[in-house]
Amino acid sequence: MTKIYTPNAPEAVGPYSQAVVSGNMVYTSGQIAINPETNTIDKTDIQGQAEQIMKNLGAVLEKAGSCFEKVVKTTCFLADMGDFGAFNEVYAKYFTSLPARSCVAVKTLPKNALAEVEVIAEI
Repeated sequence: MTKIYTPNAPEAVGPYSQAVVSGNMVYTSGQIAINPETNTIDKTDIQGQAEQIMKNLGAVLEKAGSCFEKVVKTTCFLADMGDFGAFNEVYAKYFTSLPARSCVAVKTLPKNALAEVEVIAEI
């Protein structure tokens, strides 16, 4: 296993890695909308947060030697399922290869984020 770290995505907010590579697969930790430059969630709407999440995931995937086109599975967590449509508008711009996906509503996310996304991708 190889642990992945990039300064272009936020530091882990707990005892875990941004991602781990095992064999020819990369498993990312969940990304929320923390801007790595400010270490804060700068956007208050779901689309702004989703865009930052995708930037963070893209940076982690790139560091691991992968990309959005190689994602095989995503898991999406929403604080409010009422944001599903607006979240999907942003999600669809990045996951054009249509990977398998789960999307669930959760009671609370770290730092009161509106969404969190983790992925599994090929390298």
